[in-house]
Amino acid sequence: MSTRPRNRRQLIVDAAGHVFNERGYHAASLEEIATRVGITAPALYRHFPNKYELFAECATFMADGLVEALDEQPADAALEDLFRALARVTIAHRSTGGVYRWEARYLQPDDRRVLRGKFEQVVGRVADAVEPGPLDRHLRAVAALGAIGSITMHHTRISTRRAEEVLVAAAFGTAGAQPGTAAPAVVPTAPEPRKRREQILAAAIPLFARDGFHEVTLGQVADVVGIATSAIYRHFPAKVDILAAACLQAAALLDQAVAEADDTVEALAAAYVAYSFEHRELTSVAEAEIVGLPPAQQRPVLAAQRDHLAIWEQRLLAVRPDLDHVAARVLVHAGLGVVVEAGRRLRWEDTPEHRGAVQSLLLAALRPPAGSCPGS
Repeated sequence: MSTRPRNRRQLIVDAAGHVFNERGYHAASLEEIATRVGITAPALYRHFPNKYELFAECATFMADGLVEALDEQPADAALEDLFRALARVTIAHRSTGGVYRWEARYLQPDDRRVLRGKFEQVVGRVADAVEPGPLDRHLRAVAALGAIGSITMHHTRISTRRAEEVLVAAAFGTAGAQPGTAAPAVVPTAPEPRKRREQILAAAIPLFARDGFHEVTLGQVADVVGIATSAIYRHFPAKVDILAAACLQAAALLDQAVAEADDTVEALAAAYVAYSFEHRELTSVAEAEIVGLPPAQQRPVLAAQRDHLAIWEQRLLAVRPDLDHVAARVLVHAGLGVVVEAGRRLRWEDTPEHRGAVQSLLLAALRPPAGSCPGS
């Protein structure tokens, strides 16, 4: 007779983290999660009464692990030791840790406050260990954590040891960033929504960014445009087609911004940061909601993303010959993670000072000072 594993609840949480990470909260099903664990749906319900309760535990799982990892460090632990502890937890839960980053907006307010409090605890501990400097210590701490957390957002194959080295070096470099002036960059603007299709798309993007794709109805989009809901179908067969158009628009605008930049890492960083501030809602939608696209509509977006990363990788290798292609790719993702988290910390308030700060943080992640820490 088979016996129930003592850690079945944890097995369920691990499986659910994979599914939520791959499909998003709304597309995930308890049946698929149960199948991955090797149990029936009724058996799963003995541990979690509904999908939301399971999701809430998955969303806080990484935060709990990070808090525990820091609690195990002595009060006077060096910054590098804190980064290594955080990197090990993040890498160990790489395939499930990304749930909190985009999907946590579907948490209920009380649960969201709890999650935010746990991450603020982590940020505060890291900020206390960061050396004082012109740039705000909490901003540098958040950006450094963005570098480490980036490993949960892609599938680049890299050994655990090498990943730790790259991420810790990127975080350490970011923590020591100095303020800089935003380099000039040409950022294309979204087309003026003159035609009805463009108006629908322009109305949907901020709604998707604020509430999440699955929470927005076509009726809400129609109300913003000032048309009947049925009129949307003349331009988009379904709501997901609006999302696909938004993702493609994001890719096209980023491609234009990169095309205008010189062939240097600094110019590329300036273009990416400027694009991120200029099109923050569009970027948020494209990054957070791509999992909601059917495979056929994902492919061109993913191809555009790979092309963009290849440009970063090529330019980074030109100035970092110590890196191989895999490490360079992971480091590029770390730099982009810095932009996301630093921008969020600054509430994406678009000022020259904020652009300059985020550019400095990004470049510090990509090119940490030689000898700054053993992993650099």
